[in-house]
Amino acid sequence: MANTATLPHYGNYIDGAIVPPASGEYFPTENPYTGEAWAMIARGNKDDVQAAVAAAHRAFEKGAWPEMTASERGRLLWRLGDLIIANAQHLADIEMRDNGKLASEVVAQVRYMGQYFQYYAGLADKVQSQVIPTDKKGVFCYTKYEAKGVVAVITPWNSPLTLTSWKLAPLLAAGCTAVIKPSEFTSASAVELGKLFEQAGFPKGVVNVVTGFGKEVGEPLVAHPDVAHIGFTGGEIAGQMIYEQAAKGLKTVTLELGGKSPNIVFDDADLDQAVKGVVSGIFAATGQSCQAGSRLLVQESIHDELIARLIDFVSKAKLGDPTQMDTQIGPVATRPQFEKVLSYIEVAKSEGAKCVLGGKARPDLGAGLFVEPTIFTEVDNSMRIAQEEVFGPVLSVIKFKDEEDAIRIGNDVLYGLAGAVWTQSLHRAMLVTDKLKAGTIWVNNYRATSFTAPFGGFKRSGIGRESGSETIKEYLETKCVWISTDLDVPNPFIRR
Repeated sequence: MANTATLPHYGNYIDGAIVPPASGEYFPTENPYTGEAWAMIARGNKDDVQAAVAAAHRAFEKGAWPEMTASERGRLLWRLGDLIIANAQHLADIEMRDNGKLASEVVAQVRYMGQYFQYYAGLADKVQSQVIPTDKKGVFCYTKYEAKGVVAVITPWNSPLTLTSWKLAPLLAAGCTAVIKPSEFTSASAVELGKLFEQAGFPKGVVNVVTGFGKEVGEPLVAHPDVAHIGFTGGEIAGQMIYEQAAKGLKTVTLELGGKSPNIVFDDADLDQAVKGVVSGIFAATGQSCQAGSRLLVQESIHDELIARLIDFVSKAKLGDPTQMDTQIGPVATRPQFEKVLSYIEVAKSEGAKCVLGGKARPDLGAGLFVEPTIFTEVDNSMRIAQEEVFGPVLSVIKFKDEEDAIRIGNDVLYGLAGAVWTQSLHRAMLVTDKLKAGTIWVNNYRATSFTAPFGGFKRSGIGRESGSETIKEYLETKCVWISTDLDVPNPFIRR
């Protein structure tokens, strides 16, 4: 066990400076591959939240930030994007230590974050109002958009920097300010990102970071009266609690929650490509993705052949040190999640699903937080393994007969985040994509996202959208202005 006194200590980032927590307490953050603490994280509380929200509120109400034009905000965002790209390796190294993301993926992800901020830099001055030709005579009517205010950004441990950027870039383009509460398991990268805002020239207080636990930081942040909007990515239960708390203050929310997405392979699909899509959907990122294609729906006539090809492909995947470029599957990011994944494997077995690959932990690798890529066949869609989000490298395979059956099974869950269709038939692709109730549908690919395209869910997968040009409006209020052009005020007792 490392001597915690000698480890790097990460304070909160409040009002443009790194500051110690009000409590004076820190807690260790562990590398999931080595199992050892590598840094100490500030244990924030309601006092830190109060200081951060006060800083964000001041920055929103007065000073340089509200005086900036949208074009000036855009230039700051562009500069930040350049800094993120220049510091991509440093930020990626922190992400790898904190949650075991693969080196082969995370550096590219961080660089892409820089482009994300630059996309919204370009959109900042392109939110256009409109003149409304009303049915009333003697008035001139137009709309304008105004920033909502302080936004609470609450992010999970699976893709901390990426999911923080999905919220930060559009809210800053809109003119809001932010207080970030990262997962207690992966907080260091958010603090490091905060430092880059200062270098980019953002005014103090525009972006703040408070680290710590949900009850001590998350709850007082959501409840704070000066927080106007909450952007949250995470589990369904936590999202529901945030929504309930936000409702008490009539705050708006963007919630990106869980998924149980169907990856549907028809008998006319290119099976070699479909296998790659199935692997990308569930075993990439160790299955720790809200959009994971955790339910593989296979047409009966090709079931055995596809599963044989899939087992052959996945059994060759390399598990191991995420810092090595040839590693394909890393550790589960946290011990509680590792134990949850193993418990679901046992549930699947007890319900009668057949484990045809994996199904065990790998204590011989790293600190032991590895789960073999696992495939269950003979799964009925009513089983818990098919209905509940496992958030790990566990795939449920379900047979279907035809398009109608595939659509029925695909929609028969509480979630509606994503889905995919593998077919060579344009008619079939259009039919199924029209009928699936999900926010993102891929055809003959899986897991592609872009800052240009909206992402979000139907049903219990969330509220609102992230990415794309319309997302800025999640952080804006619409104001309608009526200007009288009449020289004389009409009868004041009659509504115009």
